[in-house]
Amino acid sequence: MTKATQAHPLDHLVLPTARLDAARARLVSLGFVVAPTGIHPFGTENCCVFFADGTYLEPLAVGNDRDADRAIGEGNVFVARDRLYRQNLGDEGFSAVVLGTGDADADHVRYVGAGMSGGEMLSFSRAFADTSGKSDLASFKLAFCASKDADEAFLFACERINAPKIDRTALQAHANGVTGIVEVVAVSDRPSGQIGLLSTAAAKQAAQGDAIELPNATLTVLEPAAFASRCNLPTGASPHLRFAAIVFSVRSAAIAARLLAANAIAHHMSGNDIVVRPAPGQGAAFIFRETK
Repeated sequence: MTKATQAHPLDHLVLPTARLDAARARLVSLGFVVAPTGIHPFGTENCCVFFADGTYLEPLAVGNDRDADRAIGEGNVFVARDRLYRQNLGDEGFSAVVLGTGDADADHVRYVGAGMSGGEMLSFSRAFADTSGKSDLASFKLAFCASKDADEAFLFACERINAPKIDRTALQAHANGVTGIVEVVAVSDRPSGQIGLLSTAAAKQAAQGDAIELPNATLTVLEPAAFASRCNLPTGASPHLRFAAIVFSVRSAAIAARLLAANAIAHHMSGNDIVVRPAPGQGAAFIFRETK
């Protein structure tokens, strides 16, 4: 079995936002530590939230429209997909699920063969800084997977060519007690029709129902009514895939709930889960779940 056909773990999630300062303020109020701003060489920028399990959130804004225009003209799929998402669903949301891989080139070949390639691969580097200001270079190679007729979500495999030699301990010490991501929930009017895309992207077949078990998390697709029932949140109908919620593992639900209440963050219980509705700077429903 090659690296490209081994089941891929969840790497990170892309959350478009209109302004990084708004995203940073919202995430801090939710009890997260937010990394310093990272600048991409193609017009976008981020302020990531890193977790002890190796996954992270990538709030993404457009910092330089001219550079973004140039990148799209040069065939940059990452920027083009981000713009397409914003044009169709607005500047706040949850656009992409990213899987870790050891061979992005082989993944690209596999996506093309399955008729699910999102476009040409992308390689780039950017500076990464920790909370103390220490900086190093992070380099990535991306292979894109997407449905030809859908613009509400995409996935890509991310190979870390150079991992920055930075101590992330302080960036992972979240006041809300979050240690990682355990589930990503998407919605579609036809969940069974979306499993093929997720399976191809992750190199893993669904064992049962409309969920795929990755090595470190679960990808679940629900009909809108089932999502509303599970999370007590309304969601729009769509025949395509739309990412809707992120389930975080927390050490103590009580601690997380007290922090949300202290910061005047509206939330509700759905079973044993603490649910926070999407808001500016928080493009998905955030669900906090106590895990042992």
